[in-house]
Amino acid sequence: MTDSKTKAIPTSQVDPDVTAGVAQFLGPVVVDLQALAVDGKQAHWHVRGENFQAVHLLLDDVVAHAQEFADLAAERVVALGLPIDARIQTVAAKTSTPELAAGFQQSGDTIAAVIASIDATLATVRTAIDELDELDQVSQDVAVEIARGLEKDRWFLFAHVAAE
Repeated sequence: MTDSKTKAIPTSQVDPDVTAGVAQFLGPVVVDLQALAVDGKQAHWHVRGENFQAVHLLLDDVVAHAQEFADLAAERVVALGLPIDARIQTVAAKTSTPELAAGFQQSGDTIAAVIASIDATLATVRTAIDELDELDQVSQDVAVEIARGLEKDRWFLFAHVAAE
């Protein structure tokens, strides 16, 4: 049972149109980050070959970061009063990340696949950054923080396969 005082408190002080816009742009970020986390763990379990241990451990970091970033973006939307849908069925249906090959993969192939997933996620994050600029700078800051972290993870992975 809810009392009248609770009903009188608005979900958020942010304009509902702004809130809807934030959800529109951060929702896909959450979906792609959840896909990156699941696929990153799959890659972690199945990586083989050169630099196995370093890549195996680095993929755990990528997964942990993706989970942290997804939580950050999702909590921003929920703090503004809207729900977020990152159920596995939704993630599978809506992610922009490429499909990860099943089974064991050589480390170079694994790194390339995870970088492709990071790049797809970064494209979604950059769209959020651009669209949130005029809409809600606090939410844009969330997207900027996520981009910064993903770019760092990408760099660490790329350094394993870079020729120079």
